[in-house]
Amino acid sequence: MPERPRPAPVAVAVRPMVASDVPFLPAVERAAGLAFRELGMAAIADDEPLPLSVLAASCAAGRGWVASDEAAPVAYLLLAVVDGAAHIEQVSVHPGYARQGLGRRLIDEAEAWARLRSMPSLTLTTFRDVPWNAPYYRRLGFADLAEADLGPGLAAVRRHEAEAGLEAWPRVAMRRAVRAGPACSPCGDGV
Repeated sequence: MPERPRPAPVAVAVRPMVASDVPFLPAVERAAGLAFRELGMAAIADDEPLPLSVLAASCAAGRGWVASDEAAPVAYLLLAVVDGAAHIEQVSVHPGYARQGLGRRLIDEAEAWARLRSMPSLTLTTFRDVPWNAPYYRRLGFADLAEADLGPGLAAVRRHEAEAGLEAWPRVAMRRAVRAGPACSPCGDGV
């Protein structure tokens, strides 16, 4: 789907992903990825977005959330379950909507989903030195995990990333304990 021009920032709602959101998500991921080019990471900037089938499967499983303006999604998050934790597979925010707290709001929804399922933590893997990756997640309370502390599922994720060539730039696995708090009411209920 072609990327549409972005208006000035407007009110954005965070909600569970629905099937009609899926066609818009590759354009969000492409636009978000362009910032990597400025860091000399053209291979990441040029990487193809997740296939529609993967996005649709996350949606159907109730493990996807979007931030949407009145027209279409402008950010999204996908979850998986890895080693008994809610694992953030993907977070993408269109640059026209960056620095508005959308990533944090999406992560809060993921945390509420994990809390409802009595999961102890959120995990993710990311680039260690990219400012909007590991340093950002550290500000949100995530801590780096040593390779020796990875469960078998997270270790498999890291191996897959290495096989895909992502180790050309330093990567890190991170974890944040699920905090006590209210459960979200509109979260998807798939596991």
